[in-house]
Amino acid sequence: MTPQNLMLLPLSTPKLSIGCPILDHCLGGGIPCNSITELVGESGSGKTQLCLQLTVRAQLPPSHGGLGGSSIYIFTEFSFSFRRLQQLGNLYHASYPNLIGLEPLEDIYVRGVHDAEELINVLGDIEAFIAIDHTRLPVKLIIIDSIAALFRSQYQTTPADLKRRSEMFFNISATLKGLANKFGLAVVVTNQVVDFIGPHDGVNGVRLGNLESLNTSGRRVSPALGLAWAHCINSRVFLARHEQSIGVNIRNAPSTTICSQTHRTFHLLFAPHLAYASAEFVIRKEGLVGVSG
Repeated sequence: MTPQNLMLLPLSTPKLSIGCPILDHCLGGGIPCNSITELVGESGSGKTQLCLQLTVRAQLPPSHGGLGGSSIYIFTEFSFSFRRLQQLGNLYHASYPNLIGLEPLEDIYVRGVHDAEELINVLGDIEAFIAIDHTRLPVKLIIIDSIAALFRSQYQTTPADLKRRSEMFFNISATLKGLANKFGLAVVVTNQVVDFIGPHDGVNGVRLGNLESLNTSGRRVSPALGLAWAHCINSRVFLARHEQSIGVNIRNAPSTTICSQTHRTFHLLFAPHLAYASAEFVIRKEGLVGVSG
């Protein structure tokens, strides 16, 4: 085997399908294993919906776009949406009765954490948990929803605290990448956005993930946690939403009724070997579904 022949070999990294050909196409086939994929967006953009969707789809065999595995879901804010997960589990069991068990939630392990130090400890426990192999299906997906919540108030803006925060970023990402590579699993983290104030050519002249083009709900935004965290992830997906007012003529109504319509867009900002891609999507009872333009 020559170096030239090695370069011709196809990449064999397993990928977890979102379940929608349009959105999978943006990702080059789905969420990749052996790396960290970030979903960033404002509240209500669909981040958690997609994460819940992935935990159920991960149980499908690779022949159907899944990973044939169970999931670990770490939530850091609000209460976990068990009702929505149960709804998705029932829908997917009805669609794939011979591939997904009667109780899909039994293959999803949920844990809440409240700060970055606790997350580090939990990730250590997870490695032992996976290695012992107590689960019915092997763990193939880890989700952290959201990473930004862990750093919202724990660190100040002093140089010492910023240094400690960056060190924690690299510690967390190194641990996640180690788990992903050791066990061949996918890692998905969600992140929030902050208002972006600055020139249109990026941050300090540096363009990172089309930073200057992030717009949602009429706001110009950038991913939370800054450049230090951006260097810790492999892929970044931005979920944007925009409200549009439209006039609707209702029969026998004296005037036109103004209604609000939400437009959502899925943007792949950066990923290894992939170009920028985007697609509109809607949120339905079965999860995120792309819309052909």
